[in-house]
Amino acid sequence: MKKYIIQILAVAFMLMIGFTSCKKTAYEFGAIKTPSNLTLTATPKGITTALPNGDGSGKVDIVANAKDALSYTINYGDGSTDSTLVPDGKITHTYNAGNTGTYNYTITVNAIGTGGATSTLTKTISVYVLFQLEAVIIQNLTGGSSKIWVTDKDAVGHFGVGPATDFVPSYYAAAPNSREACAYDDEITFSKDANDNMFINVNNKGQSFIIGAATASYGLSGGDNCYNITTIGVKPLAFSPATSASTPAISTRRQFRIPTNGILNFATGFNSVYEILSLTANTMHVRNIGADGLSWYQKLKLKP
Repeated sequence: MKKYIIQILAVAFMLMIGFTSCKKTAYEFGAIKTPSNLTLTATPKGITTALPNGDGSGKVDIVANAKDALSYTINYGDGSTDSTLVPDGKITHTYNAGNTGTYNYTITVNAIGTGGATSTLTKTISVYVLFQLEAVIIQNLTGGSSKIWVTDKDAVGHFGVGPATDFVPSYYAAAPNSREACAYDDEITFSKDANDNMFINVNNKGQSFIIGAATASYGLSGGDNCYNITTIGVKPLAFSPATSASTPAISTRRQFRIPTNGILNFATGFNSVYEILSLTANTMHVRNIGADGLSWYQKLKLKP
């Protein structure tokens, strides 16, 4: 009898263990906490009494801090990047501008807490940037005042596309005179003022060719095609050293940004930063990264 009682107790014990092991573990997020006491400092490198806005490198040390923040996103206010995820709130950003001078930028930081709760803070800073575009590039682009450029439609690869890591249109290079008519009638004027500030004015005659991946950037929809869009108007250009991995052997290592979703002949998306691969007094070859993440190429020539 005692033996049977022991066996019954053993079975009951095993069943209890089984029921316990089958019970689901409960997980909890914990209380959702919105970050508080958010602070933001932005300090240009090389500040001295003589250089209160930095040493001209354009480098700025940014530090964000908040109670209960798990990570941060930072928008630098220069239009060149989207918000960057910065887990510890500390990063050094380099600002570029078209010419030497002191420029104002508004930095926006989001402190992210549990459950995505967010606190936001902005700060405007002044940064001294020392950059002078080479005289030969200014001269070739503008002739000392202004020049009108058009698509070099007779050249192989006047339109082209390839992977973002390359600097040749390995996916597609347009044959001469093979693209839509709207892509060939644009007149692109590069000009300068007395202080060598650079400008662009694109007269697209009412239509521009836009790749399908980029139509939404211009408030449109559809695939690769010609679209009614207005581009005319003088816009300032911001030049800077190229941020790509190109080398002097394949590029001038200079790039320019057209503001407000600017277009250079055909449109590839909101990213309006173009690297000048080659430039003479009569020809130009540029590259930019499109909305589809690919590198796009254009060849221009001086208007006859």
